[in-house]
Amino acid sequence: MPKTGKDGHARKGELPSTLKRSEQKAQDTFAKTYDSALDSYGEEQRAARTAYASLKHTHEKVGDHWEPKEKAGPSDEHAEGSGDSPAATAGGVDANASKEHLYELAQRLGIEGRSRMDKDELVQALQKANDRETRKARGD
Repeated sequence: MPKTGKDGHARKGELPSTLKRSEQKAQDTFAKTYDSALDSYGEEQRAARTAYASLKHTHEKVGDHWEPKEKAGPSDEHAEGSGDSPAATAGGVDANASKEHLYELAQRLGIEGRSRMDKDELVQALQKANDRETRKARGD
């Protein structure tokens, strides 16, 4: 898992693939949180969950990478609760964004039928499109 280098930036070779394709700020947010959480908890899985939670406050997953959110804050009901919240995660989609924003992302990702979707359907369609784009980028 990631560590920050001497310059304080994430070491790209150790980042998850979606972060390797993302801007430096997203990489640094994830890596610094991961390093701190690993020091605190000593457990890689918990550190990774903590790092993704931190990343999702400032970035959203769009296709196969992460982009800055329009407004910082929790991305879904799971992120609004505690770490053991029973609410489902939106997988990096900013479910708290406006329907218009979600529609624009759906348009960018070429999601069919988006004009007839309600907000929850857009979130689900974006999750599927993101997963598909990530698989394609990885060569799966």
